Amino acid sequence: MAIVLASSSPRRQQLLALIGLDFEIILSDVEEDNTKDMPPHELTIAHAREKALDAAPRANPGDIIIGADTVVVLGGQVFGKPADAAEAVRMLTALAGREHVVISGVAVVRGHQVFTGFNATTVRIKPLLPAQIERYVSSGEPLDKAGAYAIQGRGTLLVESINGCYNNVVGLPLATLADLLRQAGVELL
Repeated sequence: MAIVLASSSPRRQQLLALIGLDFEIILSDVEEDNTKDMPPHELTIAHAREKALDAAPRANPGDIIIGADTVVVLGGQVFGKPADAAEAVRMLTALAGREHVVISGVAVVRGHQVFTGFNATTVRIKPLLPAQIERYVSSGEPLDKAGAYAIQGRGTLLVESINGCYNNVVGLPLATLADLLRQAGVELL
């Protein structure tokens, strides 16, 4: 039995390595659709489930597959990854000086069983000048991150406060994952 991560995210890979989990990677071909009409936590769970189930046929029987999805929610609006630099600027301008919620859905697939959960973390971004936003976006760092910032990189300089799970904001709530793996029969401790 192997643990399989259905994600190309270097951050998720780093988090799994951080807790000493041996894992393989099978990329999912699922395109995230943040326009679905459902609550954000259900949206992230649906995406995570789709990713894990998409990778499952390419895994070995008995393998455990992990899927995850993260979005940023501001006033009911869901922000995924920006399509380009202009969208990243728009997202960061909207987030500046305000609180938002980062939601990550996680799915663990073992055989025909699917275990799901989510985590929500409140983050406040500092008030930002347009020039600060432009400089950060021009670094390229925010272009593949939900909400257009990387709390584990230079984006940490944008953050005023965080209430909840830091790893959730990075992209994989490890305590939630550990609970789901336990349900699937894998103890991490």
